[in-house]
Amino acid sequence: MALNPYLIFDGNAREAALYYAEVFGLPEPQLMTFGSVHSEHLPPGTENLIMHTNLDIAGGKLMISDNIPGTSFQQGTNFTIAYVSNDEKAIRDAFEKLKVDSVSVMMELQETPWSKCYGSLTDKFNIEWQFSHEA
Repeated sequence: MALNPYLIFDGNAREAALYYAEVFGLPEPQLMTFGSVHSEHLPPGTENLIMHTNLDIAGGKLMISDNIPGTSFQQGTNFTIAYVSNDEKAIRDAFEKLKVDSVSVMMELQETPWSKCYGSLTDKFNIEWQFSHEA
């Protein structure tokens, strides 16, 4: 599997995803909202923000999300690298190696509603990584 750029928006991910789909002549993407997964822990009015969507563009995948409700947003650092693989061992190995000198671990590898093995961290170079098992 490939490394995927993951763009983070400040409340306008839906607009961006629909815009990029139109620009590249793609069908409207499936949009997963924060409310469809975490409705009980969200600040009021944030349930319709986009938790995840992606666009297949010229053989690559552009992933898109709104910023996690309640966390700070800074233009210019609003991206992550997503390592998506069907090899769970490779995911765990890479995560553990990056974790050793990491700045922070936002989520240890764990099962989520969308992945058998998902986690995220910021490496020693201050690059945020997401890891996701995709069967």
